[in-house]
Amino acid sequence: MLDVRRLRLLCDLARLGTIAAVATAHTYTPSAVSQQLSALEREAGLPLLERTGRRVALTAAGRLLVQHAETILAALEQTDAALAAARTGLSGELRIGAFPSAIRALLTPALITLGDRHAELDLQLTELDPAEVPAALRDRRLDVGLIQDYDVVPMETGPGLDSVPLLDETVHLALAAGPEVSGLRDVSRAGWILASPGTLCHTATLTLCTAAGFTPRARHRVDDFGTVLALVAAGQGVALVPQLATDRLPPGVRLLPLPTRRRTRVAFRQGAAGHPAVAAFIAALPSLI
Repeated sequence: MLDVRRLRLLCDLARLGTIAAVATAHTYTPSAVSQQLSALEREAGLPLLERTGRRVALTAAGRLLVQHAETILAALEQTDAALAAARTGLSGELRIGAFPSAIRALLTPALITLGDRHAELDLQLTELDPAEVPAALRDRRLDVGLIQDYDVVPMETGPGLDSVPLLDETVHLALAAGPEVSGLRDVSRAGWILASPGTLCHTATLTLCTAAGFTPRARHRVDDFGTVLALVAAGQGVALVPQLATDRLPPGVRLLPLPTRRRTRVAFRQGAAGHPAVAAFIAALPSLI
């Protein structure tokens, strides 16, 4: 019989690429991961990994097992969802991951609604960059989370996850009072307020500016859109902000809508859509598509 926990490690190895990365994701030591994968090979009766020095790669049998393991893990999620639906009332933990502007505008009212409807549900919210949510879902640190992409930076959730659309919004160029601006090229010489490198917002800004023919000159690096807009109001630079972040616009900030969209989705593990807590969370969110 194949051990489910070991199957999950094999799937993570296929996704992450190295035993060290799998160990970090599960807070194991690399040697412990290697031992578990070796045990899985004995259970399967076939070599699943090709080892060359410190590097490992999946064999054909390993890749085949990963395909079936994803189906098995999704079926287990469906089973858990069915059992949860058979219980009377909603209870237990629901761990949610979301980015700051969504927490303020979308999650706070949703949490109030869920708390009123399901008092026994233990709602636990963690602020996370959308890029971190898929790994947190796969590692079972979250049950549901908000992910996003831009039309200029499309993102796939990857294996083992499903999602439903929540929000589709305009991206704006935010700038202080001054001469009229018709597009990004008009602010190519300005100082820019950029998000941290590696975040989706940072990548989207670089992509859009590059398409407009320039590289933005970073003056400040800030991730919170409220702080970004305060800096724009103070004349400290220009920035790209999504519609969701403009509900509390400081005086003196102008917004130029761009032909760019940011899309937010609710993500969860494959098979978990029927879990009553996940379904209740999605139902409590306002639909803004």
